[in-house]
Amino acid sequence: MKSLIWSWLGLDRPDAIETPATLRGLLEALARLEPERARYIARFSCLLGRVAHADQHVSPAETQVMETLVEAEGGIPREQAMLVVGLAKSSSLLFAGTEDFIIARDFGASATHQQKLALLRCLFAVSAAEANISIAEEREIHRIARELRVEQSEVVALRLEYRTQLPGLADRARE
Repeated sequence: MKSLIWSWLGLDRPDAIETPATLRGLLEALARLEPERARYIARFSCLLGRVAHADQHVSPAETQVMETLVEAEGGIPREQAMLVVGLAKSSSLLFAGTEDFIIARDFGASATHQQKLALLRCLFAVSAAEANISIAEEREIHRIARELRVEQSEVVALRLEYRTQLPGLADRARE
């Protein structure tokens, strides 16, 4: 049965060797979805987890925002979103570096431009969950935007939506 699921997800192909370990558990959790949709949600979740963990801590507020976003973006039940987010958070602790780039590259290759912008907006939302966006989180969002090949001007426009939570600007924006 497991090999059938791996085959259905396209993970039995030789090029599937490049599928990061980070995604494998997430794909198993999403096994009942159409394969491309499962991969989209898994990559989306991993990228959310990457930004949430950029400051070496994922808060309960960030977790809750991630669950809400995965539920809404993925169109999946809350319980499944909670499982996927839990796996994404664990994966961001265990796996990183090269896999981060591979996941972002694959997301960028399969997502539309609007999906990329929606992801970036969600990344800002996760990082703003605790009222202030850390420098590490903002740096990670910009790194992901470059990996997705999103224009800097578009990132700046999204960034300005969160100006009251940005490092260095948050205090001035409240005055």
